[in-house]
Amino acid sequence: MSLKGKVAIVTGGNSGIGMSITLELAQQGANVVIDYVAHPEATEALEQKIAALGDQAIGVDADVSKVADLQKLVDAAVQKFGRVDIMVNNAGVETRTSVLDTTEAQYEKVLEINLKSAFFGTQLAALQMIKQGGGGRIINITSVHEDWPMPGNTAYCLSKGGMRMLTRTAGVELATHNILVVGVGPGAVATPINLSTMKDPALMKHLDAAIPLGRMAKPEEIASVVAFLAGDGASYMTATTVFADGGMMHSSPGL
Repeated sequence: MSLKGKVAIVTGGNSGIGMSITLELAQQGANVVIDYVAHPEATEALEQKIAALGDQAIGVDADVSKVADLQKLVDAAVQKFGRVDIMVNNAGVETRTSVLDTTEAQYEKVLEINLKSAFFGTQLAALQMIKQGGGGRIINITSVHEDWPMPGNTAYCLSKGGMRMLTRTAGVELATHNILVVGVGPGAVATPINLSTMKDPALMKHLDAAIPLGRMAKPEEIASVVAFLAGDGASYMTATTVFADGGMMHSSPGL
């Protein structure tokens, strides 16, 4: 598999799953625009790692909850590399609050970063792909919770459910332009967003027992799925979600 000469944008690309996706795409030969809103030093270190692979990367400080900043990412890719071939809508947050106690501010933050950014990231990337020709790939990092309830994390589940239908509808709409839209639905992944769980042995025991493979995923395991979907081997896949959850969705009523 090779993505040599392809240009990718990864939102939330300097930490967690996003960092692994950025590195994996670069290892496959892609040039990458790394979106970030914090820790510029992590972005600089990532750029250096990618340069050592023989590829190029640029970091762009952009708040993906703002459409103008999403446009800034697309513009940066075109200015630096000439085109956009792969858009990975990865940025995401959660509040771990229920339908009864989620505030308006918490709701807006989750929906704007998770769902609004994916919608307009899809739109702006697709417009650029159509303008340049040749099709493209839009990959939305969703979650098992696009389909699987998680009581106590309602706004997050709502945002991921919205991404599910964005993926399906945009995939159908954009098919005539050869722009494929696919979701990747991770289960539990060993990243900073799950740090509180990872620090609690009792919670980890409960979580591992709910996963048929008996462990959380490594971020690189999610990244490898994204890289596959960005490549030629996934040329007939669109308007669907690929779950990488260790079998979790089919073994437990919810977490």
